[in-house]
Amino acid sequence: MTRRQAGLLVVAVVAVAGGTGGAALLLGNPTPSTAAGPPTFIDETTSSGVVHRYGGDDRFQVGGGVAVLDCDSDGRQDLYLAGGEGSAALFRNASEPGGELRFERRSSATTDLVDVNGAYPIDVDGDGLVDLAVLRVGESTLLRGLGACVFEAGGDTLGFAGIDGHTTAFSATWEGTARLPTLAIGRYLTLDADGETTFDCDLNALVRPAAAGEGYDPPIVLAPGFCSLSMLFSDWDDSGRRDLRVTNDRQYYRDGMDQLWRVAPGEAPRLYTAEDGWVSMQIWGMGIASRDLTGDGLPEVYLTSQGDNKLQTLTAGSDRPTYRDIALRRGVNSAQPFDGGGSLASTAWHPEFADVNDDGFVDLLVTKGNVGAQAGYAIRDPNDLFLGQPDGTFVQGAEEAGLLRYERGRGAALADLNLDGLLDLVVVNYRADIVVWRNLGSGTAGEPAPMGRWAMIDLVDGGPNRNAIGAMIEVRVGERTTTIERTIGGGHLGGQLGWIHLGLGPATWAEVRVTWPDGEAGPWQRLEADAFWILERAAAPVRWAPGE
Repeated sequence: MTRRQAGLLVVAVVAVAGGTGGAALLLGNPTPSTAAGPPTFIDETTSSGVVHRYGGDDRFQVGGGVAVLDCDSDGRQDLYLAGGEGSAALFRNASEPGGELRFERRSSATTDLVDVNGAYPIDVDGDGLVDLAVLRVGESTLLRGLGACVFEAGGDTLGFAGIDGHTTAFSATWEGTARLPTLAIGRYLTLDADGETTFDCDLNALVRPAAAGEGYDPPIVLAPGFCSLSMLFSDWDDSGRRDLRVTNDRQYYRDGMDQLWRVAPGEAPRLYTAEDGWVSMQIWGMGIASRDLTGDGLPEVYLTSQGDNKLQTLTAGSDRPTYRDIALRRGVNSAQPFDGGGSLASTAWHPEFADVNDDGFVDLLVTKGNVGAQAGYAIRDPNDLFLGQPDGTFVQGAEEAGLLRYERGRGAALADLNLDGLLDLVVVNYRADIVVWRNLGSGTAGEPAPMGRWAMIDLVDGGPNRNAIGAMIEVRVGERTTTIERTIGGGHLGGQLGWIHLGLGPATWAEVRVTWPDGEAGPWQRLEADAFWILERAAAPVRWAPGE
C-alpha cells in the first residue's frame, strides 16, 4: 500500500463513520464511463502569427522542442520555440478566451539564441516569474524571467555557470529544503574542437545547489552516458524521493541501457542495478511521458523509440524498480505508421498524456518523423493521437481529428491556448514550419463545443519551490481516482509550466487532494467543473477567470 492509498483509506473510514469528506461526497456525481470520439482540430498556424521553423544540419536532427509558459502572468500560455541552426523565438499569447489563436513575436538578443535544441520552463529562484532552461549545441544556459515576457541571462543572478556540450535532455527537482532546484542535464554526442559532433556518447551532469550559500556547486558527472534524449525526476515508488529516469538512444552505444538513478538528498547519486530489480532495456530512446493509468497512485512510463514504443508498469508494486511492457496490450505500441508508411518502422519522438476530448479518460499524443532520410524507417510517418477507453486501452483518432500530416515531427505541446477548456496543439517539425492547431471539440470554427466537463488547476506553494514541483495531485471524479505528478522534464526537448488540465466527462465537479513535495497531504477540496482554480497550500481554492 502506497502512502497516498493509506490516506485514501483513512478518508473512506471517516466517511463511513458519518464524516463530511471523502466517499460521502461521491453521491450524485456521475463517474466517467463512456469514451468520446476525437475532437476536431483546425490548422490556425497562418492566422495565429506563429511563423517559425526548426532546422539545421545533422547536429540538430534529434532536437526541436517547445516550452509552454506564462511569461507575462496573464494566465495565457506563451510559447518559446527552438530554432536549431536558426534563431529560437518567443511568442506572447494574445488569444481571446474561446476565440481564434493569436500570438505576437517578442524578439530580444537574450531569447533569440541560435543553436537551440529545446527549452523547459522553471521558476528557479521562486520569485513567481518563470525562467527558462535552454538546451543548445554549445553552451546551455538559464534565462531569468523579469515579467512582461522579458528575460535576462541568468548566469550571474541564478548562480548557474552553464553546461557545455550537445545537450538534449533536462529535468529538475527540489531536494529537501534547498533554496534552488537540482538540475539534471543530458548530453548526446561529444563535440570536437570545431564544435562538430563525434560518434561517441557524452556524459550527463547533475547540478546541485551549493551547500554553503548562493549558486551551484560544480556539476556531478553521471557516468556512463549513453546518448540521452530525455530525463525525468519522478517519485516512481511513492517514497517521497524523486529519482532520475533516463532514456538513451542505442544508435550510438552497444553495451548500455536505459537508466534509473537513485537521487537522495545528501547522498551521491547511484545507478539502480539488476540487484535492485532494474531490468536492462536497450531502445532508441527519444521521449518520456509519465501518468498513473491504473489508479494505484504510481506512474506508468511511456517511452518513445524507433519501431516498438514502450508502456511500462511496475511488475509487483513499489518495492523494486522492475517494470514490464504493456504497450501492445493497451494499443499504444505504435511500431509502424497508421497511414502512408507501409510496413516500414516508425520513428517516435514526443509523448504526452492529456484528455483532449474531456471525456474523463486520458489520451496519448505521440509525434513521429524520420530522423532525416534514414533507410529502413518510414518517411511518411504521421503523428498519433491515441484516445483512452474505459477499459484502459487506446484507439487511434488522429486522422478523424484532422491531424493527418507528414512532416517530420519532433517536440510538441497540448495546452489550452485560448482558455476554453479544450487542449490545443503545437507541433515542432524538423526542417518544416511549426504547426498550431485549435481544438474545437465537437463544434466548428465559428462555434466550438465542449465534449465533456473540465477543470484547470494550478498549484502555489510557499518557499523556493513555488510551483510545487514534485507534488502528487489526486483527482476523484465519481468513483474513479487517479494521480497526476507535477514534474519538470520528460517529453522531447520541451515541457510546460502552468495550468494542469482535468477532463471530467459528465461530472459537474471533482474532488482534488494535493500531497505537497515535502509529503504534507492537504484536504480533499471540491472544484466545480468548467472553471480555473488556483490551489495554494493551507488555503481554500480560488476561482480564476481571464482578466483577473
